[in-house]
Amino acid sequence: MVCPCGLLTRQEEPVPLKSISVTLSICEFVAGVSATLNYENEEKVPLEAFFVFPMDEDSAVYSFEAMVDGKKIMAELQDKMKAHSDYEDAISQGHQAFLLEEDKCSRDVFCCNVGNLQPGSKAELTLKYVQELPLEADGALRYVLPAILNPRYELSGWPEDSCLKMKTPVVPLEDLPYTLSMVATISSQHGIQNIQCNCPLSLIEYLGDDKTSAQITLADGHKFDRDVELLIYYSEVHTPSVAVEMGKPTTKPDCLMGDPCAMVSFYPNIPEAQPPITRGEFVFLMDRSGSMQCPMSKQNKSQLRIEAAKETLTLLLKSLPMGCYFNVYGFGSRYEAFFPRSVRYTQLTMEQALRRVKLMRADLGGTEILAPLKNIYSGHSIRGHPLQLFVFTDGEVIDTFSVIDEVQSNSLRHRCFSFGIGEGASTSLIKGIARVAGGTSEFITGNDRMQSKALRALKRSLQPLVEDVCLSWDLPRDLSANVLSPEQTVIFRGQRLIVYAQLTGMMPPADATGEVCLKYTLQGKSFENKVTFSLQPKSDANFPIHRLAAKSFLQTKDMGFRQTPAKDKKDVLEVSIECGVISSHTAFIAINKDLNNPVRGPLVRRGVPRPILLSATSVLPRYGGFGLDKHQALGHRPKKKCMPLKKTCPEMERAHSSTNRTNLETHHTVFGDNHLVQLISLQKADGSWDLNEGLAMVLHMNMEDILAAFPIKNGNSSGWATVLAVLWLHTNAKNMQCEWELLERKAVAWIQMHAGSVMNVLMKAAVGFLQSSVDASMLTR
Repeated sequence: MVCPCGLLTRQEEPVPLKSISVTLSICEFVAGVSATLNYENEEKVPLEAFFVFPMDEDSAVYSFEAMVDGKKIMAELQDKMKAHSDYEDAISQGHQAFLLEEDKCSRDVFCCNVGNLQPGSKAELTLKYVQELPLEADGALRYVLPAILNPRYELSGWPEDSCLKMKTPVVPLEDLPYTLSMVATISSQHGIQNIQCNCPLSLIEYLGDDKTSAQITLADGHKFDRDVELLIYYSEVHTPSVAVEMGKPTTKPDCLMGDPCAMVSFYPNIPEAQPPITRGEFVFLMDRSGSMQCPMSKQNKSQLRIEAAKETLTLLLKSLPMGCYFNVYGFGSRYEAFFPRSVRYTQLTMEQALRRVKLMRADLGGTEILAPLKNIYSGHSIRGHPLQLFVFTDGEVIDTFSVIDEVQSNSLRHRCFSFGIGEGASTSLIKGIARVAGGTSEFITGNDRMQSKALRALKRSLQPLVEDVCLSWDLPRDLSANVLSPEQTVIFRGQRLIVYAQLTGMMPPADATGEVCLKYTLQGKSFENKVTFSLQPKSDANFPIHRLAAKSFLQTKDMGFRQTPAKDKKDVLEVSIECGVISSHTAFIAINKDLNNPVRGPLVRRGVPRPILLSATSVLPRYGGFGLDKHQALGHRPKKKCMPLKKTCPEMERAHSSTNRTNLETHHTVFGDNHLVQLISLQKADGSWDLNEGLAMVLHMNMEDILAAFPIKNGNSSGWATVLAVLWLHTNAKNMQCEWELLERKAVAWIQMHAGSVMNVLMKAAVGFLQSSVDASMLTR
């Protein structure tokens, strides 16, 4: 018996993909990426190989080429149906063919097919894309190279021709037979302060005295156990700017690629409204699928996702304003609501909800998000209380377009804030539902805290709406701007706004300038931000601004291969093919007809394996095949229970058993030694604290000493307790202020209303009693 040679799957099949090499170029907040997939056929028969992999949904893929045994073959972007037909025809005729397509059900999943790879033949497939880099709250620009593609939960009526329906092998991380390398160049005219990476780097070098550029190299041996994430801190990121890019000379005028294109970047200085609004219906939709039992990150002692979710819900519930309405949903293969319909926020309803939060488990199976969304939208609107929806999920859903379509069809009656939890969360789902419903999206990975990102979104939702948003242009005569980005109806404080426009008409002399003005109103006051810019376009052979403009247009029109309305499909095809940017209706196809000996006979199919992660093994939802038969698939039927924890992760078992041992009737035990959450869990709905043993335990004081230090005899003890609690927050949890800021505002408002006359006396006494260095006058500021 001859043993197979080379790199093998667990079924002892050679793997044709040997390595992935990535070259990254970041200039300001635009990333250009070139990724090369290196294949080699070490078998004695011709192969057809296919590789399913993740992409960020904001990526504008504009180039695909093959280098086969020294010959370069450029791919052509075609209508997807024609590309598939040409690919099959080429394969049947013995030609080599290469196909790259976006999945029909999700923008963040791609598939690359290599057909008729001859024995001993090598092929390098290179795809190129550009994308905007999102701005984090601390001013960092975030680039993510997706390396994780989690199994996606199968919705009813799941299409058979999805890329994820392909039965690609799944192997443990240590058996993954291909490697990843990445080299990056970063540049900014304002200078680079710092670069952080969640993966080991073999090189990080700042160039020039002013550190306007840097080079980094990913260390060898990346294990595909996490996405590669860069956080880039420039010296200045909030400067508004306009970049004008020259059109393609060989393209006919009056089309997007032929005309100059402008990229406008605004950072509106929106003032924080005081006081924030106190009305609204706040609905929290929390993932309780089995994968929520996984740790938040790969680091030791990382908090479990479900525990972070429970803390987050506690903080959110404590931070809601009195008089609003709220509800909490948990979802998996089925869903549960805390209340049949949203209820008014009172001390009673808050306590009822918190008791349910403490009992929450990751025990609802898969990730069926469509049913709870439809239930939420089926309810009657509460007059004067606009709906604000907060969605937390690891995003493992197959048909994201159906979910996005459901959210968009209800977009006029609500805003949606979405949160992707953990590695591999679907960027298509998380970004898509926030974009169509006027909210914001966040991704929570590595050291990120779900709590702080959720509270930041709640703070935004409590701000009054920015209204009458409009963009006006002051351009020379015979020149006009055609805005390609969707109409901006929502702007949040601290958020960047990017707009793309096609400049049509006669371009003026080189020294001419233009002006663009962003106008909006807030609480009856008018605001405007202006930027003056040069109308001399810069040339770039890759046309990144044009590609991003096309992507922005496609994201508003392309609602998936099946859902896109007929009237929009024509525009999608036209812009996609004209600009060379892939869509759900187009695909790249390359055919090599110059083989000396065309391949005859059937091809052997080889799927490139993907790593199987903890999140894929710790649950039993109804996942797609991924190379497993119907009896081996990961939870082929929906389950209501997770796998026994001892079969998945010892850390989970310890955390789970520890939680079971706690006495849920006490104030603090469900949150262990987290004194901040213990303190917050004691706060009442109106913002006050009662003076009791629970508070004394958090303060590490006994009740006798606390009462003895009370400066106003026979006074309201709740006033004293609330002042002590607020002072403790400022003294011991200042670095977590973003998580308790809203509930502290409620507390201060309560103090001013119920103990205003003695507030200064209480504060001075509290500072001395707790031996705090906090300024005693802070409550009056």
